Amino acid sequence: MSIHESGQMYLETIYILSQNKSYVRAIDVGEQLGYSKPSVSRAMSILKKDGYVLVDADGAITLTESGMEIARTMYTRHTVLSEMLMRLGVDEKTATEDACRIEHVISEKSFLAIQKHLEWSVTQHIEGMKPSAE
Repeated sequence: MSIHESGQMYLETIYILSQNKSYVRAIDVGEQLGYSKPSVSRAMSILKKDGYVLVDADGAITLTESGMEIARTMYTRHTVLSEMLMRLGVDEKTATEDACRIEHVISEKSFLAIQKHLEWSVTQHIEGMKPSAE
């Protein structure tokens, strides 16, 4: 079961909102993404039908295991790509906007290489800060 970029965005947004709220509703998702209520309602219906979210009687949205997996993947990609672009000198606003677009199309192989390089870069920076043993 593949999911389109818009579905990934919805799942990632639900994940992010759920970090700061006890429950997430469609209106919260719409406000965060700047989408209309009918658009969010349609998306939630599709995501629910495809098994990515559960919506209870009060309208609280919960990610299923498969929805959570996609949401975490997108969030990780977004944060790693944003960080990499900012380390390259891109301003935060542009870096996060570009990362948002890149995260949906980058291959797993390329993403893992970027993530590995960023981790190596951070390690090298920390190693360079340690006093030398003389």
